[in-house]
Amino acid sequence: MPKTDLPISPVRSDEERVAQAGVARDAFHFLQEGLERASLKAHGKLAVRRPEQPRHISGQQLCEGLRDIAIERWGLMAPAVLASWGIHRTLDFGKIVFALIDAEVFQKQPQDRLEDFANVYDFRRTFVTDFRITLPKAKP
Repeated sequence: MPKTDLPISPVRSDEERVAQAGVARDAFHFLQEGLERASLKAHGKLAVRRPEQPRHISGQQLCEGLRDIAIERWGLMAPAVLASWGIHRTLDFGKIVFALIDAEVFQKQPQDRLEDFANVYDFRRTFVTDFRITLPKAKP
């Protein structure tokens, strides 16, 4: 094979970094949705429209946003879907976030710690025991 003079680009896409971090692509997209939801709740619509505005959220806020999305999207199946990605407790969300930080996909603030994700809520209680199906109100 002929030698080329083109340098190998050290720039990697987010998808490559996510894969290198060992994070399932669907789990990564779920985390991104959770970040958007939690940021919107914490900072309002203005922060979403202005990316230069600080939109930092805590580990607890992210876990709560992820919980809400999981319940809305999968209901009683949420534990099974999350388990398929190796997520069995809120600390697992943190482990994924910090793997993505190490892979330079996400950024962190100096005060951010993995422990911020520990025991935010109990998966069994949140997704099974306390889960309630709510039906839309009938229209007259």
